[in-house]
Amino acid sequence: MPYPSVDALQQALTRDVFHYAKDAKKAAGRALGTVVEVIAFYAIKAWGLERYTAIERRLPEYGNPDITHNVEFSLHPSKRIGRATFEADETPITPKKILRRIGGTDLLGRELKTTQLLSSHRTLRNACTLYEDNDHLVVAHLEVVPGSRDFLVTVHDLLSHPFAAIECKRVGVEEGTKKGPQTIEKAKQGAYVARALSSVQKVRTPSGKLYGVLQAEGMKLRHEPYRQLVSDVVQAESVLLLKDFVLTVGIVSNHGNWFATDDQNKELKVLAQSYDWLLFLTDDGIVEFAHALLLAPCRTRKAVREAFVGSYGQGPRRNVFTKVQMSLDADLVLQDYFRQNIRKIDKWFDVVSPRGQRLVALRRELKTLAAKDWEKLR
Repeated sequence: MPYPSVDALQQALTRDVFHYAKDAKKAAGRALGTVVEVIAFYAIKAWGLERYTAIERRLPEYGNPDITHNVEFSLHPSKRIGRATFEADETPITPKKILRRIGGTDLLGRELKTTQLLSSHRTLRNACTLYEDNDHLVVAHLEVVPGSRDFLVTVHDLLSHPFAAIECKRVGVEEGTKKGPQTIEKAKQGAYVARALSSVQKVRTPSGKLYGVLQAEGMKLRHEPYRQLVSDVVQAESVLLLKDFVLTVGIVSNHGNWFATDDQNKELKVLAQSYDWLLFLTDDGIVEFAHALLLAPCRTRKAVREAFVGSYGQGPRRNVFTKVQMSLDADLVLQDYFRQNIRKIDKWFDVVSPRGQRLVALRRELKTLAAKDWEKLR
């Protein structure tokens, strides 16, 4: 590794990018949190799940919709409702332009979002919401047409209730300490949300065994060992089983706070027993991403560094390096990098829980849920 740890990488960012900031180390730490979210999002894209994805959604608790929780990414049942081509000089690409082009006249009279899928400055809005109500959200995605400067815009109708939720957690530490005092609070926050979203509830027996409980027909309760019940629901074609189910996925990073897969402190144990899947984004993964794309990129990847430094460096800034907004030039490089290196990138993630499982099994569960005929199941 070009840096021996994420802490060493944070020091390099402090020196090379955030030297102007009043608290340069904290600014670098916040940027690393953004890097984790960007890695997670582009992994989702590389896994072929972008058209199911919404970003920064407030999701209701199961059986208690008055309380909602914001999550980084949620995956929803998705149906394509149109696609259209735009020429390069037609920016900005707005909700009205998109709906007129695809013939979405039934939505034009409603209250549309004002966000732009692609701005005149070539800033892309990932999973751009055009319209939403209580039951649906209409989301647009953009691709560059190979061999031309044109853009292909695809529009999908997502059901508001997701089948999966993905959250990222990273906590920095103060100089000279082994972990920050806020780590357990962050862990508890993530654990509460993970346990509150889904119809499959967790119950632990006095012996420590974890069971899942789910309402079956009438007021009857179905209970099985937790992972078995989750697996049964993922494979099911029953409206009753799938209706309010949410597969919860947590991604944590930085060994300096959470320790490692096989050396878990209390915080990591709290998260591991709360999410259906808990992934550890390793130091090697973060460092390799930062070295290859942010700090020492080759000529063909410099657009990513330029977007990063332009968002967080000294001087006038426009934020074009987040999971929500990304410089289009940087997006194209990131997509290509993840597409070419996805097998290696998959190895950046250690599976903390379920123990003994591999990342390919998580991808399989997500794709199984995505492929269901949700319109029929409604």
